[in-house]
Amino acid sequence: MKAATLPLDIARQVQEARRGSQAAFAWLYRTFAPLVHAIHLGMAPRARAEELTQETFVIAFGRLEQLREPARFGPWIAMIARRNRPAAAIDERALADADEPVWPGAGPEAVAQARQALHAIRRLPEAYRETLILRLVEGLSGPEIASLTGLTPQSVRVNLHRGMQRLRDALGVARQEETSDG
Repeated sequence: MKAATLPLDIARQVQEARRGSQAAFAWLYRTFAPLVHAIHLGMAPRARAEELTQETFVIAFGRLEQLREPARFGPWIAMIARRNRPAAAIDERALADADEPVWPGAGPEAVAQARQALHAIRRLPEAYRETLILRLVEGLSGPEIASLTGLTPQSVRVNLHRGMQRLRDALGVARQEETSDG
């Protein structure tokens, strides 16, 4: 697990990007691409989510001078990503028919389960959907999610806990303590 990104580091990189530093633009992209991708993956098939991620960064970098608080780049670009949605709301049929890539080394059953879980996550409320995708798909820790999104660590924990419960319910998976003989 990597360390959470500090607001001071974010602000410094935004200021450098405003001065035209390509290294700062690259740092902002590397740091915040998982957040933007997670938002789009919650609304679109993987290939479209990748396109939307690129589009969102183009929009954000073009408007970088409008960002009032450089340390709040994460919440700001998340807002841009949420507004940069596909033309229609989530099209369940398109998502169900999407040709999602196969995860390397995963067998057919694991791939089917992963697809089922992703489809269930996409039906959750936005706060849970984004937090779960950041954790389960992008592999970020709770502190990393808090750092990128501007949420408090407690809010992230609550969203992950409630989101996981709703995901379990949607998938028909019993909670551990309910199934144990304790």
